[in-house]
Amino acid sequence: MSAWLANIKADFILWFADIKADFIVNFVEKSRWKYLISGLAVTLRITLFAVLMGVLIGCVVAIVRSTYDKNAAVMRKGFGRSMLSFFNKICRVYLTVIRGTPVVIQLMIMYYVIFASSRNGVLIATMAFGINSGAYVAEIIRGGIMSIDNGQFEAGRSLGFNYIQTMYYIVIPQALKNVLPALANEFIVLLKETSVSGYVAVRDLTKGGDIIRGATYSAFMPLIAVALVYLVLVMFFSYLVGKLERRLRNSEH
Repeated sequence: MSAWLANIKADFILWFADIKADFIVNFVEKSRWKYLISGLAVTLRITLFAVLMGVLIGCVVAIVRSTYDKNAAVMRKGFGRSMLSFFNKICRVYLTVIRGTPVVIQLMIMYYVIFASSRNGVLIATMAFGINSGAYVAEIIRGGIMSIDNGQFEAGRSLGFNYIQTMYYIVIPQALKNVLPALANEFIVLLKETSVSGYVAVRDLTKGGDIIRGATYSAFMPLIAVALVYLVLVMFFSYLVGKLERRLRNSEH
């Protein structure tokens, strides 16, 4: 029995020594850990600005789509209805194309085709992810707007507001409050989607791990480290989303 325990102890010591050596080679030598830190900064920057861009695009598309859905049947034929119908069709095409194609293909088209003369990968990646996120944010916000009771519109009109004022002061604030947790979850999804930025030579977190792997010919430690960083980020932001949802629920009482 003691010999068996001694063998287990010896195996554990050897395993721990291998892990320690692997850790030193991948992260300590030549300060390779800096690739992960700089990559993390790029990932967070792309995610933040892409989310802001996505929310802006999503709000515009959602307002156009919901306005058409609510008013097209009762609007009189004329220039206003024609323009609204035109923009609604553009929004529908945008939603169909963006949600129907993989984000990595959209990213590569933006980098290698549309902006082929530019090599600012971070900016292009931000635009690509922002445009992609905008399609999903649009449907989230549109669902929030459509969930608002028509009585809210009538209340706005009775106060003397026109349609735009009613949307701005009454409907949109309520819709955003309802969909805020879903928008926060979209931020988390987008954070993970940015891991494909390396396809256009952006040194994000995933690319940083890949650079380490290429230098050390060791796949386990760099990939596990990248996965753990993403996991910690997702857990942190999920915790914040949970607190936000609880606060919103408590504010309703």
